[in-house]
Amino acid sequence: MAPVADTSAAALTDPLPLARDLIRCPSVTPEDAGALDVLETALSTLGFECHRLRFEEPGTEPVHNLYARIGDRGLNFCFAGHTDVVPVGQGWTTDPFSADLIDDHLYGRGAADMKGAVACFAAAVARHIEASGRPDGSISFLITGDEEGPAINGTKKVLEWLDGRNEKLDVCLVGEPTNPTRLGEMIKIGRRGSLNGKITVHGTQGHVAYPHLADNPINTMMRLLGALTAAPLDEGTETFQPSTLTLTSIDVGNETTNIIPGQAHAAFNIRFNDSHSGESLSTWLQETLATAADGAHFELDIKISGESFVTPPGDLSTLVSEAVEHVTGETPELSTSGGTSDARFIQAACPVCEFGMTGQTMHKTDERVAIKDLQNLTEIYHRILDRYFTV
Repeated sequence: MAPVADTSAAALTDPLPLARDLIRCPSVTPEDAGALDVLETALSTLGFECHRLRFEEPGTEPVHNLYARIGDRGLNFCFAGHTDVVPVGQGWTTDPFSADLIDDHLYGRGAADMKGAVACFAAAVARHIEASGRPDGSISFLITGDEEGPAINGTKKVLEWLDGRNEKLDVCLVGEPTNPTRLGEMIKIGRRGSLNGKITVHGTQGHVAYPHLADNPINTMMRLLGALTAAPLDEGTETFQPSTLTLTSIDVGNETTNIIPGQAHAAFNIRFNDSHSGESLSTWLQETLATAADGAHFELDIKISGESFVTPPGDLSTLVSEAVEHVTGETPELSTSGGTSDARFIQAACPVCEFGMTGQTMHKTDERVAIKDLQNLTEIYHRILDRYFTV
């Protein structure tokens, strides 16, 4: 994949060309498709020292990551994000990887989530260097190709690599799309945790005319799911909305009308606030299901993809809020709503918050961002850097 046509530092102050080149890389998780090459070329032009990090574990796809840093002393301000994207799906009115400009919008998979913000990161640094010279400290980029995937070989592994080098991040800004409808509405200062569960109930297959000779697993499954959804998990906390348990699948794989199936399967997701932990919810699930099963045979598989966290309002959120209000005129809400992000890993290393594009079209067909928003987001990031390194 070719880098941006004009690789001069001055040209990089405009985020649009870099955003288009990133979108033109079909980097559907876990494929990189040249996206990190494009970004590395841009950051090297600005003077960053770049490290390409490839991680894999048995049974997982290898993932390419990039850590880049300019400066080797002082406070380390980190921009974090990802260049991988979700599959394109069906129904696009334009090629999802052609980065078309239509009616003052940039179209393409990843425009909002989050290649647009990655380009704004780089453009903001270019503007900062152009106006003020190299930072009085350090600026780093932690960019993964594994955020939209299982998140095993991405940000978490890069943080472990940094720890092994005794390299510290002082604060981090993640560029996930945080604004519901317009740029400036919302900063994320935390996220709920996420737990995925799968239930398998074992019964005995039989003829529907002789149900007494079978053990119908559907009946047991209905009791189990009823017990899980009988009451809310909580009413919310001071900083978080209520936790939710959402059923995502119920299946017996039975297309025959006269057979009682031998097994039933269900899946669910819990998004939980700081009233709970993955461990406490796992205990609750086991105990609740065991009581409802009343001796019936079932299996429960649990995977915890992240714990809830919050970075209390303070210097970082104030810095970002001031920059957002200065550029957009909006006073952003400090929120913990929404899904998970790689900030769940970074929060253990340093204070972190998230601010990026609007999310109305992320993961949808015809994903797009306003060109004006690209420019405004760049200016927000630029002001954050200026204020961080001068205060």
